[in-house]
Amino acid sequence: MSAPAVSVAPIDEAAVRAVDRALAALRRGEVVAIETADGTVGAAVSVESVALDAVERLKALTGGTPRLVVTRRRAVVLGLASADAAQPVSDIAGDQAPGSSTESFGAMALDRPGGLTADQAHALADPEQHPQAQGAPPAGLTAADARPGSREAAAVDLARLARLLPAAITADLPSSGPAAGVSAAEWAAEHDLLLVRASDVADYRVHVVRTLRRVADARVPLSGSENTRIYAFRPADGGPEHLAIVIGDPDPDQPVLARLHSECFTGDLLGSLRCDCGDQLRGAIAEIARQGSGVLLYLAQEGRGIGLVNKLRAYRIQDRGFDTVDANEILGFEADERVYLPAAEMLRQLGFSAVRLMTNNPEKLRQLARCGIAVVERVAHIFPANGHNEGYLRTKAERSGHMF
Repeated sequence: MSAPAVSVAPIDEAAVRAVDRALAALRRGEVVAIETADGTVGAAVSVESVALDAVERLKALTGGTPRLVVTRRRAVVLGLASADAAQPVSDIAGDQAPGSSTESFGAMALDRPGGLTADQAHALADPEQHPQAQGAPPAGLTAADARPGSREAAAVDLARLARLLPAAITADLPSSGPAAGVSAAEWAAEHDLLLVRASDVADYRVHVVRTLRRVADARVPLSGSENTRIYAFRPADGGPEHLAIVIGDPDPDQPVLARLHSECFTGDLLGSLRCDCGDQLRGAIAEIARQGSGVLLYLAQEGRGIGLVNKLRAYRIQDRGFDTVDANEILGFEADERVYLPAAEMLRQLGFSAVRLMTNNPEKLRQLARCGIAVVERVAHIFPANGHNEGYLRTKAERSGHMF
């Protein structure tokens, strides 16, 4: 099966590389510089990987007051914001990328006179503490919405993209910008910091998907479906590959039977009983084989897009009596952080423009269609509970709208 040529506008590869390097730096606990559209600059470090002296370094680098930035979801959990008053960022900015499974409710900057210490920032961003189990917030703490496109919003988004806790400590350089005669690039170079533009962080997901290319394929006979071929797709940022498992010889001129399956290490590989992912994976392959042909897209979006480490953290929170939606939000994430732009791009490169989608999730139907793939039919994909995942399945139905 040949991949059709994909015509896209030029991609700012330098911007993609800059964000990718900033993500690696944050994971190492390093400080990164962030520039906004007006040329002003600040610095940020991930709360999860921050070293004890990082806050003092931020002060010394910028001369500004360090503040903690968290997602609005986390601020609501901390009792510092009202969920009812939240307005989706997509409504404010009007630029939500197609394929996002949920809307983002933005970021909030937490501040106090003299700034926050590293210990205070950790306490406020700690994913395993429910507000009722925490001490009172530091005296004088204030919370304010971070504007879309701001350094604060970009810092939180960088942490999220790096699969870290979505929280960062930031400080602004008061004397930066054109009026001060000091460019962001000059300041970052002087202090040996990686520099990234806030606008490039906001555009990163879309840019990376547009660089997705097929890099390898091979015949891989499977039990019950020997005529199977696996295609690997890799983004230009060097991130994890997405896989397409093509069974039989589906006709690209007809709607293809398809399943979008987000990777689940615990369920798919280990056979975890906490979810139904392993059953859905194996069941989808068996059903596609039974019908003669189709495609299963295995998407690198562990834990509904929050990553394996954060999924394990969510499990610990669930063990204290919270459901899967609450656990993600206590961590500071949306209930579902997955993006379906990669799935649409893979289908297009494989030559498919219409699908019969195997799913119980109505959001997959909406988002795949929003990405330009026609969904002509929903094919039910249901498996019985196993004694350990009844609550998980009930939450998907009652709070996420899954159809069972």
